[in-house]
Amino acid sequence: MARFALFSRLFLDFYPLIFTKSQSRVGLYSELLPQVKAVLEGEEDLIAKQANLCAMIKEVLNFLWVGFYRVIDQQLILGPYQGPLACSRIEFGKGVCGAAWKLKETIIVPNVNEFEGHIACSSLSQSEIVVPFFDSKRNVISLLDIDSAQLNDFGPTDQQALEEMRNYF
Repeated sequence: MARFALFSRLFLDFYPLIFTKSQSRVGLYSELLPQVKAVLEGEEDLIAKQANLCAMIKEVLNFLWVGFYRVIDQQLILGPYQGPLACSRIEFGKGVCGAAWKLKETIIVPNVNEFEGHIACSSLSQSEIVVPFFDSKRNVISLLDIDSAQLNDFGPTDQQALEEMRNYF
């Protein structure tokens, strides 16, 4: 394990995130995915993996907020994130994150102001995607939540890439 941690550290020291900002979202994800895999592969600590994934997504795609909520005692509790202040706890079935937890599926919300029961942690958030992460029995153990300051900023390309990143956990 120490060897993987050393590789990860060396990788980040000598190979910072490499991408072309002028590319389409498809292009950015195609460059980001192998880099995410290289950084997360071999890391066993869940919080470290979540923290690095948030940082990489935020750095490359510049969304308003990128973070994890962890399922603890039948509640979603804030985990690693990048962005402005966030809600600390969310109940089952409440808001977009609670709905994705309940449905056990990715939810894309083009306009959060039209989502009944949306929890407004930031008034700047206009659209959102939430991707559930599962244990081996398909119980939701955490959720990747990404907010954008732009309306209708998420689509199938984001869903496919983020769900592929989930496979690195």
